[in-house]
Amino acid sequence: MDFAVSPWLLPLAGLLAGTLMGYVARGQRFCTMSSLERLWYAGDGAGVRTWMLAAAMALIFTQTLHAFGWANPNESFYVRSGFAWSGAILGGVMFGFGMALVGTCGFGALVRLGGGSLRSLIVLIVLALSALSAQKGLIAQARVPFVDTLAIDMGFAGGQSLGLILSYLAGVDVQFLVAALVAAGMLWWIFADARYRRQYRAIATGTIIGGVIAFGWFMTTWAAETSFEVVQLEAGSFVVPVADTLLHLVTFTGSVPDYGVGLVIGVVIGSSLNALFRRQVRWEACDDARELSRHLLGGFLMGVGGVLSMGCTIGQGVTAVSALAISAPLVLVSIIVGARMGLSYLIEGSPLAVFSTSRP
Repeated sequence: MDFAVSPWLLPLAGLLAGTLMGYVARGQRFCTMSSLERLWYAGDGAGVRTWMLAAAMALIFTQTLHAFGWANPNESFYVRSGFAWSGAILGGVMFGFGMALVGTCGFGALVRLGGGSLRSLIVLIVLALSALSAQKGLIAQARVPFVDTLAIDMGFAGGQSLGLILSYLAGVDVQFLVAALVAAGMLWWIFADARYRRQYRAIATGTIIGGVIAFGWFMTTWAAETSFEVVQLEAGSFVVPVADTLLHLVTFTGSVPDYGVGLVIGVVIGSSLNALFRRQVRWEACDDARELSRHLLGGFLMGVGGVLSMGCTIGQGVTAVSALAISAPLVLVSIIVGARMGLSYLIEGSPLAVFSTSRP
């Protein structure tokens, strides 16, 4: 059998990509939640700049591949689906709040699991089950009227890509010009800090993670064009793929795992290799019932919120950015607001304390 047309090519490609992603993420402590905490409480924006660099490099690599016809993010669900603004806001806030309760996102939980965190295992199981419920179960019954039916159809422009929308308004194709301007603006902000320009390992980490996302677009686009089966175009997200991984682990679906499942498993393997190499493997569990309940609630909020917003800090924060989806900035702002409210709840006892004008 020709391996190039084997159904196992995509999951194995995802496995290799995820292994690299997990290894470098653990080595550099790439985590959105901890980056936001360091920015808010220590004035250190290096982590946020690395995360934005990953998004910028994913945008540059992906749109370059698109220009050569080697990737087609415009056919992905990030662009082809309606602009579900209500899900972007509500789901983003839910995901951010849950992220604060857990201390990391779905991707970060996979990285921590690779180092022996049993707390992360619990979070991932709850995240997967709640994502399945929001996607296909009882919670989906509420999602349809409050999210799906309120979505704005962007079919007139060809999809909810900023490049497509501006091309429609201009009457000429300006997709790559828009991508270049957005990427240039992001890079200008990232490297405006002279101290960050000297953090070579952080820069390498952001570049590698951005490259992994572009690789996902390339592989799934190529497979979609050559396979006789329907292939979902994807590059990296850690909510629904985590749920799909759980299903493949416990049930026989009659189908081969897709790229996203391979990516999820690869992140755990890559993180484990890094933890073993650095001798950082430590079995960790919740200290008490209160901590366990916080992780259960956080996993639930991230699972449901990730489905409503169609992505997570990687799915919307990096992958959707690489496709210039207009949902990305709205989801990201909502996640940041939710995370700030979650930290306010943990530290000050009220999620609304952050909005109080009497705060010192």
